Amino acid sequence: MKRVIWDELLKWKSSIYRKPLIIRGARQVGKTWLMQEFGRLQYEDTIYLNCDDEPQAATIFANDYDIDRILLQLQAISHIKPKPGKTLIILDEIQNVPRGLAALKYFAEKAPEYHVMVAGSLLGIDMHEGTSFPVGKVDMITLYPMNFREFLMAMDHEDWAELIENRKWDVLSSVEHKLQDLLRQYYYVGGMPEVVENFVKDKNLEQVRHIQLNLLDAYRNDFSKHAPREQVPRINMVMKSIPSQLAKDNKKFIYGVLKPGARAKEYEIAIQWLIDCGIIYKVNCVNDVIAPLSFYENLSSFKIYFLDCGLLAAMAGASSEQMLIGNNAFVGFKGAFTEQYVLQQILSHGISSIYFWTSGASAEVDFIIERNGKVEPIEVKAEANVKAKSLKLLVDKHPGMKGVRYSMSSYKDQDWVTNYPLYSV
Repeated sequence: MKRVIWDELLKWKSSIYRKPLIIRGARQVGKTWLMQEFGRLQYEDTIYLNCDDEPQAATIFANDYDIDRILLQLQAISHIKPKPGKTLIILDEIQNVPRGLAALKYFAEKAPEYHVMVAGSLLGIDMHEGTSFPVGKVDMITLYPMNFREFLMAMDHEDWAELIENRKWDVLSSVEHKLQDLLRQYYYVGGMPEVVENFVKDKNLEQVRHIQLNLLDAYRNDFSKHAPREQVPRINMVMKSIPSQLAKDNKKFIYGVLKPGARAKEYEIAIQWLIDCGIIYKVNCVNDVIAPLSFYENLSSFKIYFLDCGLLAAMAGASSEQMLIGNNAFVGFKGAFTEQYVLQQILSHGISSIYFWTSGASAEVDFIIERNGKVEPIEVKAEANVKAKSLKLLVDKHPGMKGVRYSMSSYKDQDWVTNYPLYSV
């Protein structure tokens, strides 16, 4: 399955400033497959070491960071002699080796001619115990679940994905209904590679849901394994509350939804654990929409979205009938899946400065993003209704600003806003 991050890996390989690459991301988003496939297609040889399965992995870095010795031991385990520029060295699940991350600094300083790629869970890398993080000595890329463009390519519609990428609106209008149907399928299936692969092969909706529920159970098991014992019930409560939080008219996270009288300080650590795992995304409010947005961030007001729209559907118990027939997936649940979908697409394109804006109880704009020093307000509509009073109010307050609206309507460019169809986010 093609991943749009592939181009970033090619840039990394050819860069004269290349450092060991850390691929970050939640569990099961496809990090291992991506590294191995990249090695298979772009290098003569690949040395793959799973630091969780290989019993000798810990001993390689246990005593010192002698790169010549480390390379010899990798050769002894893999029976492949590493060659500069021609062999990709992959260290998977590196968080399971206490000194593994620190070793990357010495590859960067003493052996930059070797191409080294590592991966691990977000939680394992960001909260790595027993060693310092090699700040400034590594490159990093975050891998997210497959976006809708990648889903289209997996479904053998690469031509439509290319039309969307090139904004061929006149041509796309002739297949708009088919794209909307595929979007409904994406809302249900989501972007977890194992789920997508199974759906592409068998089109078995019950099996899709079975895999999704297994993934959710695996995440919960991770919490029990890694999180402080007293935080595990709170982590599970926060995660369980996400569908109901997003199904409110005002999707702002309310602690009282967790339990009556719940307070922020009780659940702050639990929320941060879920963020560190990559299981949830936290979108804070901004009081003004001037770059840099972080200056106007309101840390006490935020929304929480899930890792993947398909997993959200599984956690909410949304049936295939609800998601695939009619427009329930788009307009039901107060448009929760549509906002979730849009955020997921934005993140997958490397945009991480994402907020929302509100003006008391009178107006709210779903997403405010910042890229290349420019602020862009985004309104999300789950139907063909393109009225956007809040967006118009915000744009009118800021001369020169132009809004973006995603809806079920076709492409239309106006003076103050451009409407894009949802399938083209």
